[in-house]
Amino acid sequence: MSEIKDQYSMLEQSVKDYFQEHPQESFLVKELSQIFQADDSTSFKSLVKILAALEEANFLVLNKYGRFGLKNNKGKLQGIFRANERGFGFVTVDPSQPDIFIPKGSTATAMEGDLVVIKITKKANSYSDRGEEAQVVEIIERKTTQIVGIFTRYSSKDINERADYGTVALTDNKLAQYECVIEAGGLFPVDGTVVIVEITSYPDLGGKPVMKGVITKEIGYKDEVGMDILTILYQLGIPTEFPEAVLEEAKRTPDTISAQDLEGRQDFRKDLTITIDGADAKDLDDAISLTKRPDETYLLGVHIADVSHYVQENSAMDQEAFERGTSVYVTDRVVPMLPQRLSNGICSLHPNEDRLTMTCQMEIDQSGTVYSYHLFPSVIESDYRMTYTDVNAIYDGDKALRDKYHEIVPMLEDMKDLHHILERRRKERGAIDFDTHEAKIIVDDKGHPIDIQVRERGVSERLIESFMLSANETVAKHHDNLHVPFIYRIHEQPNEDKMQRFLEFITAFGISIKGSSDSISPKKLQKALEQIKGEAYEAVVSTMMLRSMKQAKYDIEPSGHFGLASRDYTHFTSPIRRYPDLIVHRMMRYYFKHGKNLSQEQINGLEARLQEIADQSSKMERKAVTAERETDALKKAEFMQDKIGQSFEAVISSVTKFGIFVELPNTVEGLIHISHMNSDYYNFVESHLLLIGERTGRTFRIGDKVKVKLVKVDSDSRQIDFILEEDSQLETARQQVFNDKKMNQNSNSSKTARAKSGKKQSGQISKEKNKGKKNGPSSKNGKKNKKAKRSFTIRQK
Repeated sequence: MSEIKDQYSMLEQSVKDYFQEHPQESFLVKELSQIFQADDSTSFKSLVKILAALEEANFLVLNKYGRFGLKNNKGKLQGIFRANERGFGFVTVDPSQPDIFIPKGSTATAMEGDLVVIKITKKANSYSDRGEEAQVVEIIERKTTQIVGIFTRYSSKDINERADYGTVALTDNKLAQYECVIEAGGLFPVDGTVVIVEITSYPDLGGKPVMKGVITKEIGYKDEVGMDILTILYQLGIPTEFPEAVLEEAKRTPDTISAQDLEGRQDFRKDLTITIDGADAKDLDDAISLTKRPDETYLLGVHIADVSHYVQENSAMDQEAFERGTSVYVTDRVVPMLPQRLSNGICSLHPNEDRLTMTCQMEIDQSGTVYSYHLFPSVIESDYRMTYTDVNAIYDGDKALRDKYHEIVPMLEDMKDLHHILERRRKERGAIDFDTHEAKIIVDDKGHPIDIQVRERGVSERLIESFMLSANETVAKHHDNLHVPFIYRIHEQPNEDKMQRFLEFITAFGISIKGSSDSISPKKLQKALEQIKGEAYEAVVSTMMLRSMKQAKYDIEPSGHFGLASRDYTHFTSPIRRYPDLIVHRMMRYYFKHGKNLSQEQINGLEARLQEIADQSSKMERKAVTAERETDALKKAEFMQDKIGQSFEAVISSVTKFGIFVELPNTVEGLIHISHMNSDYYNFVESHLLLIGERTGRTFRIGDKVKVKLVKVDSDSRQIDFILEEDSQLETARQQVFNDKKMNQNSNSSKTARAKSGKKQSGQISKEKNKGKKNGPSSKNGKKNKKAKRSFTIRQK
C-alpha cells in the first residue's frame, strides 16, 4: 500500500515540476498521459485524480478547451509580441490558444518578435465574443536588432553640439512612432540614402520613443529604380545577395552530367517527358511522363530535379539555403534560394538536356487510387518545354498549336482525363478548393506599375497541381509507413473560436453547417463553398474561411493536412525554391542507402535536426508571404495614384467598426472610413459583421456590391481610401446648396450695398440743396428712408 502511495506522490511531484518547467503551455489529458507514460488503467486514473486535485488547489487551471495549464495568480504571462501598424498588437502565450490583444497605448516599447511580460487587464467575454486584453509590463528579450530607413544628416553645427550624426526615418510602419538617432561609429552616408541601422539602445519603458544606432550598410539612394522593393526585403531580413563562399562553391558545380552521376539511377531519357510552367519561369523543377494502359489504368511519372545531388549537407550553399528557407517572388523579381548557376542551370529541367532527378512513379486506377508506386533516383531528358498558356489553348482547340505539338497532344489529353479523376477523388474525401483571386502586377522598366491582371487558373495549372499533390502524398505516406524521421507539411484542425465565428458569419448568406466548431470536417466546409459557387460573395466567403484556419507549416509529426483532407502530406516537388523539399530528397537518398534500421541515438539526432529545419522553414515562409503582400500593396497603391476622383464597381471584402473595406475587380483593396458614410449613422453588429443605418435601416455586409469613388492614395503607408458614390453625390449636392446659398447671400449683400450707396448719394444731394433748412420736406424724406432701411434689414434677418 505504501509503495502505491509513494508512486502516487512521485507522479504528483513530476506533474508539478513539468508544469513549472512549461509555464506558458497547456495540455490535454491524453497528451499528459503520453508524457508521463500513464497508459494503463491504474496510472491513468491516478493522473486524472492528481490533475483534479491540483486544479482544486489553484495550482492548475482547466480552460474551456479541456487543456490544463499552470495557474498564474499574479495575472502576468510571458509571450511573443506581434505589432500592428495601427499601434496595437497581439501576444502569443500558448500557440494552441487565441492571441491576447494589446490595445494602442498599452504596448510599451515592444517591437515585433519581442519576448514580453503582460498583465491581463480585461478578461475574455464569451457573450460579446471578445478575447482577453492586456498591457505589456516588461520586455525580457529584444528580437529586432536591425532596422531600415532613410538617412538625414544633421548640420555641422548640430553634429558638433549633439555628438550625433543624424536621424533615420524608419520605413516599417509598425515602427512609425519611434525616432531613430544615428550615433558615431558606423557609416556616414549622404542625405536620402536607404540604410541598415544596428540598434545600440532601445526606447526606455515609459520614456521617450527614441532609439539609437549605427549605420552598418548603405542599400542605395531612395529614388533609385527598385529601391522600394529592396527596402521591404531588407526590412524583413530577407538576404538579396549571396556570400562569396556560396558563389565560389556554385562556380565549382559542373555544367554537365558525368557517367559516374548515372550510377544507380533509372534511365527515363527515351520516355516522352514534358515540363509545363509559366512563360516567364526559369527554374523548372518538375517534369511529367504519362502512359495510359489498355486496362484504363495510368502510369504517372513525376520527375523532380535532384538538387540534393549538388547541394551537399553542411556545405556553404546548404547553410545559405537553410537560412533563406525559400525563394521569394516579389512583383518583378525573384530572390532565389540557390545561386542562379544551379536554379536556372544544371538543376533546371531544360528541354533536350540530360538532368538528374528523383522520381515518384505511380500506378493509378479509374477511381484515382494510387494502388502501386516506386521511388528512385533517375535521369531524364525533357522533350518539350510547355507553357500553361499554350496547353490551355490546346485544350480549347487551337488548331495551330495542336498541329505544332501533335506528338504530345494525345498525352496532354490523357493528362487532362487523369487530372479530372484525381480532382474528383480529392473532392469526395473533402479537400477544400480555395480558388481565390491572385493579381499579377505588370511594371515598366523603371518599376512603375502599368497594369494589374487577375491570374486565371486553367486546366493546365490545375492538372500540374493534381500531379504534384499526388506525388507529395505518396512520398509522405511511404515514409510515414517506414516510421523513420522525416519532415512533413501539416495543416492542423482550425481554432475553435475562429471557426465558430466563421460558422456564424456564413449564416448571413443562408448557409448552415451542422456539427460543432471544434470538430468540423473539411468535407462540410467544402460543401459550403459549393453552395455559393458563382455568387458575388464567393471569393469573400472563401477568403474568410481561409482566415479562420490555422497556417500550414512544417513539422516532424505527420499530423495530416486539414485543407487537403489528407492523412499524410509533405513537400517533395520544388527543391530548387523550397528548402524542406531539398531535405525530403536528402532523407530519401539517406534511406535508399542505409535503410530504415536506425539506432535510437541516430533517430534522436535526425529528429532534432529536422525539427530545427521545420521551424526555420516555416518562419522564412511567413516572411516570404509578408514580402509578397507588402510589395503587392505598394505597387497597387502606386497604380491607383493617378486615378483619384474616378469611380469603380467594388465588392465589400470586410466590415469593421471603423468602416468597410472594398475590393475592386483587379484585387485592389481600400477603406471607406465610417466618418465618410454620411447618408446615415451606422452601428456595427460584430456577430454578423455588418453595419446598419439607424434611420434608413440600410445594411452593409461582406459580399455586397457597391459603387465607390477613389479619394486618397498614400504609397508610403500602402493605404487607399474610397467613399461611396452615393455619399459623393450627396456631398456634391450639399456643396451645391451651400454654394447657391453663398451666392444668394453675396447677391443680397450687393443689393444692400447698392441701396446704401444710392441712399448716401441721395442724402448728400439733399443736404447740398437744403443746406441750412432744418424743417423742410427733405427732412421728412430722410425719416422715410431710415424706416425703409430698418424694414429691409429685418427681412434679411
